[in-house]
Amino acid sequence: MSWKDTAIHLFAGGCGGTVAAILTCPLEVLKTRLQSSSITLYISEVQLNTVNGASVNRVSPRAFHCFKMILQNEGPRSFFRGLGPNLVGVAPSRALYFATYSKSKEIMNNIFEPDSTQVHMTSAGVAGFTAITITNPIWLVKTRLQLDARNRGERRMNAFECVRKVYRSDGIKGFYRGMSASYAGISETVIHFVIYENIKQKILECNSASGMDKEDEPVKKASDFVSMMAAAATSKTCATSIAYPHEVVRTRLREEGTKYRSFFQTLSLLMQEEGYSSFYRGLATHLIRQIPNTAIMMTTYEVVVYLLNRQQHYYLTIGK
Repeated sequence: MSWKDTAIHLFAGGCGGTVAAILTCPLEVLKTRLQSSSITLYISEVQLNTVNGASVNRVSPRAFHCFKMILQNEGPRSFFRGLGPNLVGVAPSRALYFATYSKSKEIMNNIFEPDSTQVHMTSAGVAGFTAITITNPIWLVKTRLQLDARNRGERRMNAFECVRKVYRSDGIKGFYRGMSASYAGISETVIHFVIYENIKQKILECNSASGMDKEDEPVKKASDFVSMMAAAATSKTCATSIAYPHEVVRTRLREEGTKYRSFFQTLSLLMQEEGYSSFYRGLATHLIRQIPNTAIMMTTYEVVVYLLNRQQHYYLTIGK
């Protein structure tokens, strides 16, 4: 892969991540609130003030009630809490991820059978590990801002204040809280890309069989990108449903002043205090957000890569 190809994947990945983050930010905030422990306690105080404290942890918030509570108490602007760090982080994160994934796939194709499951799994794992390690501090700040519930009129904490607060309380290591859960979440990324690449390959084979792929540089139709969008949505739904508990654990680890200390300790506490169902809190909202988010991101990525490659091919042809 030349530096131009790497740059194309960097740019395309950044575009895809940015567009998806902006369009689905309200659902991201709602999902994060549902995953946290603070929303449970807040709902308990409002709705169950006559119930014994022992029952508090058994309360499971509903997405609609959480949505209404945020809207009434904090206003519509709160649905875009954390968008700044999200935009700061998503472009380099996705750019880094897709560039690493493409480069790893190129290397792995020379080691394993080209475009095999082993290639997709290894490439997705390497890309996920690289992106998580470098960008975790940004995602911690984003999560803290999304969990920062303030009533209308109250001054809201900004990203710089959040950074100072984290550093004062926990030092540099505080910015890497939840990273163990993110590493566990690499399994979701691996599952997603293995399924996506297989569906994508089937689509390309069908197009080839239909005589649509005979030219050296085929012209893709809108239906091809719709197919890619469907492939991304299907693969992400499967992967998220299987690996979702790490999302809840990660949010708990990133809470301010949390009693959660490590990945397995958090899993154990959740099971003891809230039961097995707590591992899937916010899953429906997450899927509602994640499916269009991934579909938009992957399709934007494929479109940008396709357009830039065609432009590059055009200039090379002119140069000849």
